[in-house]
Amino acid sequence: MIDEARTFFTELMETPSPSGYEQPVQKVIRKWSTTHGAEHRTDVHGNVIATINPEGRPRVLLDGHCDQIGLIVQYIDENGFLRILPVGGWDTQILLGQRVTVWADSGPIVGVIARKAPHLLKTEERKKVPEVTDLWVDVGAKSQEEIAEVVSIGDPVTVALGFHSMRNGLLCGPKMDDTTGLFSVFDVLRRLSGKKFEAGLYAVSAVQEEIGLRGAKTAAHGIDPDVGIAVDVTHATDCPTIDKNISGDVKLGGGPVIFRGPNINPVVFRMLVDLAEANGVPYQLSGANRGTSNDANALQMTRSGVATGCLGIPNRYMHSPVEMVAEADLDATAELMALFVENLTADVDFTP
Repeated sequence: MIDEARTFFTELMETPSPSGYEQPVQKVIRKWSTTHGAEHRTDVHGNVIATINPEGRPRVLLDGHCDQIGLIVQYIDENGFLRILPVGGWDTQILLGQRVTVWADSGPIVGVIARKAPHLLKTEERKKVPEVTDLWVDVGAKSQEEIAEVVSIGDPVTVALGFHSMRNGLLCGPKMDDTTGLFSVFDVLRRLSGKKFEAGLYAVSAVQEEIGLRGAKTAAHGIDPDVGIAVDVTHATDCPTIDKNISGDVKLGGGPVIFRGPNINPVVFRMLVDLAEANGVPYQLSGANRGTSNDANALQMTRSGVATGCLGIPNRYMHSPVEMVAEADLDATAELMALFVENLTADVDFTP
């Protein structure tokens, strides 16, 4: 990444965005879009839609969802402990021992999720996988009255944000899902700034993917695109215990995964592969044997149908505080999408 892009990525990674609470990160997206010559608007759902050449044809929608999995405060007990509910899909075992932040209107409040020390656990407790309802956030409060002055029911909670650079160009931290896809989509604006192309480009920072692909549905309906590409993370399988017979062979640093299957328009698939090969962009392939679990599913079924593609950024340890990606895959993903937009012409036919 060049310095400007790295600063943008870092800001995205350090800004909270649980589903339904994406407003802080959308401010970052709007600032970046303006800097790189795009018009933007925010719809009533909270999606930010940045546009370059809106009168162009075909209309191409690039989608990266901005929301992350998180937690929400449901109850404050008499001792000041916060009881929580999940926002999105968590493995509750991973939450034990995590530092968290409660994003209250009064300001961020540091807390922890833990349970009694292993010395005090009974044998049956050691064997039990806890439910989220068994957990609590401890912010160091002495009473309900004390903490209720600064924390409200419904306040969002995230694990401690930020990321670390690791060996061989790898990056590790929470909310790589889908900050990596969001970054790649909006880095296309930088790569295409000042260039001429026929297509009308709509870059969407979509909300609420983690709770049902909700933002992509409303954004795509409003834009009515001819073609759309959803960019999300996908499971890297280059670590122990993953069955490649089921999940395929996906490596960190191997380039974006181009999906193929019934959710994917075959013309869009072939264009992405041909552009990658012609321009030396590394890529990997994966089969999607049904509707995908990401925004590509919603895009394909919008209105009378959208020619849909799906790119996946390889990610180890998805939905955890230690998600791991390769920096090179983010660059390759953004470059492939920029090439796709540049090479679209008004007479393109996506009919299979």
